[in-house]
Amino acid sequence: MDKIRAMITGIQGYVPDYILTNKELEKLVETNDEWIVSRTGIKERRILKGEDQGSSVMGAAAVKGLLEKTGTDPLDIDLIICATVTPDMPFPATGNIIADKVGAKNSYSFDVGAACSGFLFALNMGSQYIQTGTHKKVIVVGADKMSSIVDYTDRTTCILFGDGAGAVLLEPTTEDIGIMDTILRSDGSGAPYLHMKAGGSARPATVDTVMAKEHFAYQEGSTVFKFAVTNMADVSAKVMERNGLQGEDIAWLVPHQANKRIIDATANRMGIGPEKVMMNIEKYGNTTAATIPLCLWDYEKQLKKGDNLILAAFGGGFTWGAIYLKWAYDPK
Repeated sequence: MDKIRAMITGIQGYVPDYILTNKELEKLVETNDEWIVSRTGIKERRILKGEDQGSSVMGAAAVKGLLEKTGTDPLDIDLIICATVTPDMPFPATGNIIADKVGAKNSYSFDVGAACSGFLFALNMGSQYIQTGTHKKVIVVGADKMSSIVDYTDRTTCILFGDGAGAVLLEPTTEDIGIMDTILRSDGSGAPYLHMKAGGSARPATVDTVMAKEHFAYQEGSTVFKFAVTNMADVSAKVMERNGLQGEDIAWLVPHQANKRIIDATANRMGIGPEKVMMNIEKYGNTTAATIPLCLWDYEKQLKKGDNLILAAFGGGFTWGAIYLKWAYDPK
């Protein structure tokens, strides 16, 4: 029998209308546009405004757009996997809420929490379901409302994050395209350096935890930077090596959009020039699980069938990984 692989047959993104610029952040914390751009590459980020507006709002918008764009009946979707660290609520899963909002009545759904690597972890899981032959249409969505867990008096984190969502449709193929290889890693000893202290079962919410600002994202920037540069580059280089790929064989590096310096270091390690690196950090910032699908969405018209792509990410936990895929369709 021919080997079944999962291929991406459609991509759609969603970002909120409100734009938070560096100039506006200058009014909130002691920083400036030049400092932010030179150290992160970020010029602006999108923020989801309004009452009762959670990650599912953006995720559902991305999935609805994906279904319309690909001409897919929501009743034909077998499974929806949502990667997020900012679920609408602890339960039910945000994926369940998205499935209901888009009318995917015949699907089941669940969430994956792997921070900024979440989309890669979820994409790998979705591909496994396709490869078994039991699932024909799987949607993987990355959606995060990071503004809900960012302290806008903390200049080390508030300059970095934005809100957004991206979704892909996975379908089976026996062609030599699709998701070819994956390397995923995690190391829980990194938890002290990038985490949210309260709100879980170990430290439930109390008046004291709220007053102590323990429900916001915390990171020790220098430690995270060093670990990210080393490990994101390592797995990207390793997945290329074990598939006999050189820098010239890669059409695009699709990196997690956390920091331009981390992206540059990863590309250098892989022998890939800046002209082959997808980058939109300047307009969206770090949208956590949404960064990679938003990049694919922005660059979709430049992708051609058979293009070799390396998707790479690093996130809190620590989590990191790389996926090698061959793009499945030409621009429309």
